[in-house]
Amino acid sequence: MNVTIVDYNSGNISSVINSFKEVAKDEVNIEVTCDLETIKNSDKVVLPGQGSFKSCIDGLKSINGLIDTLNEFALECKKPLLGICVGLQMFADVGYEEAETKGLGWISGKVSKINNKGGKFKLPHIGWNEINIMKDSKIFKGIENKSHMYFVHSYEFVPKDKYVISATTDYSSNVVCAAEKENIFGTQFHPEKSDKTGLKIIENFINL
Repeated sequence: MNVTIVDYNSGNISSVINSFKEVAKDEVNIEVTCDLETIKNSDKVVLPGQGSFKSCIDGLKSINGLIDTLNEFALECKKPLLGICVGLQMFADVGYEEAETKGLGWISGKVSKINNKGGKFKLPHIGWNEINIMKDSKIFKGIENKSHMYFVHSYEFVPKDKYVISATTDYSSNVVCAAEKENIFGTQFHPEKSDKTGLKIIENFINL
């Protein structure tokens, strides 16, 4: 099996690479590339994202044909794809970080700044926080509800259809921290920085 981590210069993804390689068994090949043919021929794709919504979308656009290839992989071939942090946020129709920016439009919704209640909640939301699992999800197999995950973000994904929400975290309000639609999965938290529980989520994705 081939799992490709998309490298489009969106910040340091070494911890994502290391955690996938740690979990991967001998029969799982982990590739790190933006090569379109490699992505097309993968069994699964991981879309990391660090920085702002706009900078990540610009990063995808800067590689000719990458967005079309990801659309084909996720929407036409319906193969499993995991978005991490801004990787999840980019599933939305639009994001409002830096400037209004069109997203991938895979899961209808928007990405807006967390309401910090006039400064009562620090932004970015950094550190460990517990997640509330909202529905039976294959990527949460063997994960206990109220498990703690590691977060670093100031913006949140607000989907139009609440049914796509697979987990939330309580930070000023119920912030969506995991979403899924058919073969498309995303986490706002960083599974690669969330110790053994995070590695279990990565394992679950590889085993889909």
